[in-house]
Amino acid sequence: MSVFSRLRNGIPPSRDDCQSPYERLSQRMLDISGDRGVLKDIIREGAGDTVTPDASVLVKYSGYLEHMDKPFDSNCFRKTPRLMKLGEDITLWGMELGLLSMRRGELARFLFKPTYAYGTLGCPPLIPPNATVLFEIELIDFLDSAESDKFCALTAALLLLHRRLAICKEQHLVEPAELLVLLNLSFVYLKLDRPAMALRYGEQALLIDQRNAKALFRCGQACLLLTEYEQARDFLVRAQKEQPCNHDINNELKKLSSHYRDYVDREREMCHRMFAPCGSSSSVGRN
Repeated sequence: MSVFSRLRNGIPPSRDDCQSPYERLSQRMLDISGDRGVLKDIIREGAGDTVTPDASVLVKYSGYLEHMDKPFDSNCFRKTPRLMKLGEDITLWGMELGLLSMRRGELARFLFKPTYAYGTLGCPPLIPPNATVLFEIELIDFLDSAESDKFCALTAALLLLHRRLAICKEQHLVEPAELLVLLNLSFVYLKLDRPAMALRYGEQALLIDQRNAKALFRCGQACLLLTEYEQARDFLVRAQKEQPCNHDINNELKKLSSHYRDYVDREREMCHRMFAPCGSSSSVGRN
């Protein structure tokens, strides 16, 4: 019976009826700040280590005000979330504390009290004063401080190399350095589970050296993640031709074979179900 039904029938409201939705939710959440300013409820467990301080994170998030169904802030509508560095790109103290408690692949719900969110003033016109906010956060991946600095340095290095090439035309001097940067960027994007970008940088590396085994291998890995099996096989076979005894390449070919076999089995099963005679399935309602 709802609180309004209770009142109409002369029944005094219970303690739960007097609580707001966020107050009821908070009772079953974990206190991670020590003062109940940041509360956490894990929706889906993650794996591996927790986020390190000064890491850069790849996250999807949505922020909600109490009694509102639509988020006041979200990046879930973006095709590709951007990498954000803790202490620089994330402005909410509560979100930073929450992320430090998360593992790769984890999905969690957080309540941030005003001290850990938008303070006593709020953020007009969206956030009222002294607002407790709820955030749902999915941690896709993160780079630790050293990896993050390397990624930023690689991106900057590639830009500088392109500028130098445009100015002085010293292609034979710039290309070896550019190739190394492209290979490393391809590797980083594979680690961030962004195979399309990994493939893009791997193919750029192949424009410099079409027989580079590492570039062929990176492209093969990316295509496998994209389920482009024939293209993955082409890249990996070419990589194996350059380095026949490379265990990583040979193991990736075995993985490709296993994935492709599973894919064919699923396709065959789906076709069998689509074109199976109607009489071969059990009839609903038959006595």
